[in-house]
Amino acid sequence: MKLLIIGPAGSGKGTQAKKIAEKYNLAHISTGDIFRENIKNNTQLGKIASKLINDGKLVPDEITNKMVEERIKKDDCKNGYILDGFPRNIIQAKYLSKIDDVDSAIELKVSNKETVKRLSSRRTCSNCKRGYNIISLKPKIEGVCDDCSGTLIQRADDKPVAIKKRLEIYTNETKPIIEFYKQKNLLKEISGEQEINVVFEEITLFLDTL
Repeated sequence: MKLLIIGPAGSGKGTQAKKIAEKYNLAHISTGDIFRENIKNNTQLGKIASKLINDGKLVPDEITNKMVEERIKKDDCKNGYILDGFPRNIIQAKYLSKIDDVDSAIELKVSNKETVKRLSSRRTCSNCKRGYNIISLKPKIEGVCDDCSGTLIQRADDKPVAIKKRLEIYTNETKPIIEFYKQKNLLKEISGEQEINVVFEEITLFLDTL
């Protein structure tokens, strides 16, 4: 089974991807992990990506595409995989279609209002970097990390104005991808505004029909 999961930040796609990978014995592949692995192993692509990231630049599609292509050829992908965070744009989606055939693209649909609510509720420990959510994952003492007693802070990109800007970029990049998979009859839309286990149950009911 070869899958990809699409959704804005805060939609729960990382959580669902991990649960899907575990249930169906799939490799969970995120672009962040791929970048870190290549940089850590000092591969040729990793060296290029590292320099770009250190210079504050985006990694070009052709570099990301090659990293993903190499990753899905590894042994742990023989039983299948779920891509989390790739493709991010139509160029990457078309490239993926040339190198492999996916069985389904799962879109977790979450309204902009809900996304802003979820992301603006996130807090991070300034010391140990543990994550919290003042709605769903509160610390025992308000503003204080349970683990190290560090101060909880709100990241600049988790503030409403920044989130809305990120959502504009996400929408512009993702709409063509969604249409691309719709035309291939590969898109499965699922509401991401439900409780985590309910979302997972809907996903598994669908995947068990593939």
